[in-house]
Amino acid sequence: MKSTFAYSIALGITILFSSFTPKPKTKQPADYVNPFIGATTSIGLAGTYHGLGKTFPGAATPFGMVQVSPNTITGGDNGSGYSDEHRTIEGFALTQMSGIGWYGDMGNFLVMPTTGALKTAAGKENGTKGYRSVYDKKSEKASAGYYSVQLTDYAVKAELTAATHSGVMRFTFPENKQSRIQIDLARRVGGTSTLQYVKVVNDHAIEGWMKCTPDGGGWGNGDGLADYTVYFYAEFSKPLKNYGVWSAAIPDTWKRKAENVFSEEYQSVVAHSAILKGTKEKEGKRLGFYTEFATKKGEQVLIKTGISYNSITGAKANLGIEIPDWNFDQIHEQARLKWNDALSKIKVTGGTEDEKTVFYTALYHTLIDPRTFEDLDGNYLGGDGKIHQSKQFTKRTIFSGWDVFRSQMPLQTIINPVVVNDMINSLVTLADEKQKDYLERWELLNAYSGCMIGNPAVSVITDAYRKNIRNFDVPKAYQLSVNSVEKFGNGDRGFSGESVGIARTLEYAYTEWCVAMLAKDLGKAADEEKYAKRSLSYKNIFDPEKKWFRPKDENGNWLPWPAKGRMQQDYGCMESNPYQQGWFVPHDIEGMVNLMGGKEHVIADLNAFFDNAPENMKWNDYYNHPNEPVHHVPFLYNRLGAPWLTQKRSRDICRNAYHNSVEGLVGNEDVGQMSAWYVLATAGLHPVCPGDNRYEITSPLFNSVELKLDPTYAKGKTFNIIAKNNSAENIYIQKATLNGKVYNKCYLNHDQIISGGTLVLTMGNQPNKNWGLE
Repeated sequence: MKSTFAYSIALGITILFSSFTPKPKTKQPADYVNPFIGATTSIGLAGTYHGLGKTFPGAATPFGMVQVSPNTITGGDNGSGYSDEHRTIEGFALTQMSGIGWYGDMGNFLVMPTTGALKTAAGKENGTKGYRSVYDKKSEKASAGYYSVQLTDYAVKAELTAATHSGVMRFTFPENKQSRIQIDLARRVGGTSTLQYVKVVNDHAIEGWMKCTPDGGGWGNGDGLADYTVYFYAEFSKPLKNYGVWSAAIPDTWKRKAENVFSEEYQSVVAHSAILKGTKEKEGKRLGFYTEFATKKGEQVLIKTGISYNSITGAKANLGIEIPDWNFDQIHEQARLKWNDALSKIKVTGGTEDEKTVFYTALYHTLIDPRTFEDLDGNYLGGDGKIHQSKQFTKRTIFSGWDVFRSQMPLQTIINPVVVNDMINSLVTLADEKQKDYLERWELLNAYSGCMIGNPAVSVITDAYRKNIRNFDVPKAYQLSVNSVEKFGNGDRGFSGESVGIARTLEYAYTEWCVAMLAKDLGKAADEEKYAKRSLSYKNIFDPEKKWFRPKDENGNWLPWPAKGRMQQDYGCMESNPYQQGWFVPHDIEGMVNLMGGKEHVIADLNAFFDNAPENMKWNDYYNHPNEPVHHVPFLYNRLGAPWLTQKRSRDICRNAYHNSVEGLVGNEDVGQMSAWYVLATAGLHPVCPGDNRYEITSPLFNSVELKLDPTYAKGKTFNIIAKNNSAENIYIQKATLNGKVYNKCYLNHDQIISGGTLVLTMGNQPNKNWGLE
C-alpha cells in the first residue's frame, strides 16, 4: 500500500502535468474553409445542364491574380476546369474562374509532374490515355491557400500554394530515372491558346507568353470576345539539363474553337507533336515545355511561377518579390494568414461546425473576385492595349454583373468598400480606354463580352454612390450610366420586345430607376424626372387578362400565351420563366403589388411559389434558388407586412440549399453571388433593391455576427447582430433593440450599419406577427 506521502507526491505530479496539457487550438476563420464545397459541374447531380457550384478547389489568395488548381477537364460547360466526380487530373493550372458556365476561360499554364515516356496530349477522362493521371481521391486535401493530391499513375504527390501574382507547386517524386515536369502552354479551359512563346533563360528558369484570342474559343467559345496574353516567368528547383519543347503541326486552315480543338483529329495531331530536345527558344501554335531528371524516392522538386498580363518583366518582378526563395511552407502560411485576415471581416458565434464551415467557405468564395489585374508596380493592361499606371485604385477584373449586383457587391459595400470602388474605377476607365460610351455588363480581362442582360454596372455605381463610396470619376460614371440605359433600355417606347422581353423590360426599368436616383443625388432634376418615368415601364408588359407579365413583339403585340402560362421556361425570360422573373420590380414593390391584385393575393401567390419548390432547392419552375432572378424574393414579405414569412423562407433556404459537401451549392456559384446571398442571409440582412440603402432584417442563423467596418468609409468600428434564444426551431423574431432602444422596423439602412452599433433580436418558435410592422 502506498504511503500517504508518496501518494501526495504522485498526485502533485499529476496535477502539475495536467495543468500544462495543451488546450485545444481555437479554430480561426480560415480553418473552416472547405474549397471542395461546390466543386462539381455534374449535370447528373444537378438534374439540369446548368450543373451545380462549378467552383475550383485549388489554392488562391484574397482577390488574387493567381489560382493554382487541379484541372480534370478542358472542354464543355466546365468553367472551373475541375469536377469532383472525375477520377483523373490532367494538370495544375495557374489561373481559374469561379462558378461560371458558358465554356469558361483561363486555366492557363498547365503543369504536370510525370514519369516514364513523354506524352504530349492530356488524353480524356475515361477515354484516350495521355499524360493525365488517375488520382487517389482519399488523398485529396484542400484548405484556404493549399491543395494536395497523390497522382496514382506516377506515384507523385502534388502540393500547391499561391501568392497574389504567383504560385508554387511542390512535387514529391518516387525513385525514377526519367522523372519530369511538363507544361502545356497551349491549354485553355474553354478552347486553346492560339500562339505561345517559350525561352530557356538560364539553367533554372524559363519565360514566355500565351496568347488567347476569341479564335481559340474560351469565354463563350469565342462569343465572349476574351482576348488576353498571359506572360510568365518560371523557376525550377532542379537544374534544367535535359529539357525540350514539343510542338504540334496545326494546319493554318484549321479552325480552333472548342469543337475543333477537342476533336479526335486535332488531339491526334497534338499527341504526335514533334519533340524538340534541347530547344532553348520557340514560338508556335501548340507548344509545351518539359524538363527531365532522375529522382530519388521522396525527392521534392518545385516550380514557382509569376504571371502578368503586361509583360515578362512584370511576371519576373512579381515572382521575385512574392516568392524569393523555395520555402513552400512559408508561402502556404502567408496565404493562410491573408485568408484569415480577410475572413475575419465577419465573426460568427453559435451554429454547428458544419454551418460555420458553410459560412466561412461562402465568405471565402465571395473574396476571389473581382481579382487584381495589375502588377505589383501598379501597371495594368488597359482596354486600348496600352500599359497604364494605377494611382488611386487597384485595377480589377471579372465583373459578373447580372449575378453580383444582387448580393455580392452589396456585401462588399459593407466589408470591403474599397473593392467596390476599385471595380467601378476599373469599369469606368475601361470604357474610356476602349472608346466605348457605355458600361460593360460582364467584363472579363478587359473584354466587353456582352454576356447576359440588363445594366448591372449602373446598379453597382448607384448603390455605391448612395452609400458614400465615391472615390471615382462621378461625372464620367454618371454619363456612362445614362448612356448605358439609353443604349440598353426601354426608352420612350416603354418596353423591350426582344426574345427575352420580360426579363429585359424589368431589368431595364430597374436600372432606369437607378439612374433617376443618381440624377436626384447629383441635382439633375430633368434627368431624374425622365428616368423615374421610364422606371415604371414594367407596367407596360403586365397583361391584366392573364394577371401577369407577358412579352410583346417589336410592334407591341402580345406574344402567344403558352399552354403552361407563366410557368413556361424561357417564355420572354432569361434562364427563367415569367413566374420567376416577374417578381423583379425591386424599385416599385407597391406598384407591382397593386398590379398583381393587392397584398393578400401576392402573399398567397408567394407562398405557393415557395411551397411548390422542391425541398432540396434544385433547379425547378418555382422558387429557383440556383438562379439569380429570384434571389431577392424571400425578402419581399418584409415589404408586404409579413416579415415572419421572410424569416421562415430565408432560414429554409439556408438549411436546404447550402451544405458542407461537394454538392453544397445548388447552382452555379457565379463569381461570388450564390455565396454572398448566404453570407448576408445568415447574418440576418439582405437588400431587395440595391440603390435604396435598405437592408431587410431576417432570421440570423448564428447567435452573434460581428461585421468589421472600414474606417475610411464608416463611422463605427463594428456592427453586431445578436440573436438571443436562437436555435433551429426558434427562427422567428419576437422583439428587437437597436443600440439599447426598442426597434420595431424590419429593416435597417446603410447609415445605421456603418455608424456601428448592436442589433439584438430575441427569437422564438412561433411568429410574432406584430413585430417589424413600423
